[in-house]
Amino acid sequence: MNFILILFALTANFEVTDYPNDSGDKLNIKIFLSHPDSVISVKVFREEEKELRELEPIKIFPEQKEYLLTDKGIDRGRSYNYILEVETVDGKKIRKIISDVVPKAELFHKKRLNVLVFLIFYSFFLFFYLGKARKGEELFLRKIPGLDAIDEAVGRSTEMGRPVLYILGLGYISDIATLAGLSILGRVAKKVAQYESDIIVPCFDPIVMAAAQEITKQGYMEAGRPDLYKEKNIFFLTQDQFGYAAGVDGIMLREKPGAIFFQGYFYAESLILAETGYSIGAIQIAGTTATTQLPFFIAACDYTLIGEEMFAASAYLTRDPLMVSTIKGEDIAKMVFMGFIVLGTIFGSLPFASNLYNLIMNFLQTF
Repeated sequence: MNFILILFALTANFEVTDYPNDSGDKLNIKIFLSHPDSVISVKVFREEEKELRELEPIKIFPEQKEYLLTDKGIDRGRSYNYILEVETVDGKKIRKIISDVVPKAELFHKKRLNVLVFLIFYSFFLFFYLGKARKGEELFLRKIPGLDAIDEAVGRSTEMGRPVLYILGLGYISDIATLAGLSILGRVAKKVAQYESDIIVPCFDPIVMAAAQEITKQGYMEAGRPDLYKEKNIFFLTQDQFGYAAGVDGIMLREKPGAIFFQGYFYAESLILAETGYSIGAIQIAGTTATTQLPFFIAACDYTLIGEEMFAASAYLTRDPLMVSTIKGEDIAKMVFMGFIVLGTIFGSLPFASNLYNLIMNFLQTF
């Protein structure tokens, strides 16, 4: 890139530089007026394929000498010419050109150094525990009562001669919570097939329904009972929020399921569903990432998976080495960073902490 500094008649300095920490689609234009009281107007043009395009207008103030303009939406690696036009109080117009300015992308965003440090830190724990898992070492994951209760819930429902009701919420197939709910559905369907019971899955979205049918069928096949699989029990209900809630409530009251699973993303209908399930005496296991609905599930259900516990379900149930090492590495990294936060809070309360903090920040800004 050619950075050219043009001085003319002690009136203005004109400089075009690459915009820092970007993807190569912006340039900085810096203008310095030594005598702004003698200038009426300043205009900047970008020349592109022999066409001039005026950039945003600059308002001149008598006491202000420096002006900074950012040219956005340009093409990375392309050469541009910039023209500065200054009109003085005596009616003269001076035009100066900076030629062949090429915007470039930076390899690394220097202001996001903390993200790089976190990534390296997390990767260390991830590969450390992945190596342990591949060697056959047993990695400890804390117990998740809601997942441990799956066998109990399905077994109780079978003993009562009632079906299992599995509700995937109002999410779509692109929602992470829905994908987590589908992974848990596979384990529940397998257990239902082993107990030779029935499972009912009313769906809010047709695509989620298709995925639920395949996952449920796979669960029955893994249990060795594909003959018990009933495709009609996994069906599309409606895409109206409270129409779906009313329809599921009707299924609860008619079928009287012995166990109900709420696994997915839910909205205001969560308490309606959970209270209806409670009224029929079903054992209920809920899980969602919707923080606003968690209090209702906690109040009305027997077990509740809170937030990330849903995402850990696949690793917890399958004990796949890669999945388990990922969860283990993430948990340890979180614990270490929480320790740093506690230490930072303690040191931040000490008298000399502010001076130490400023010293460290000034040191980091030099890079």
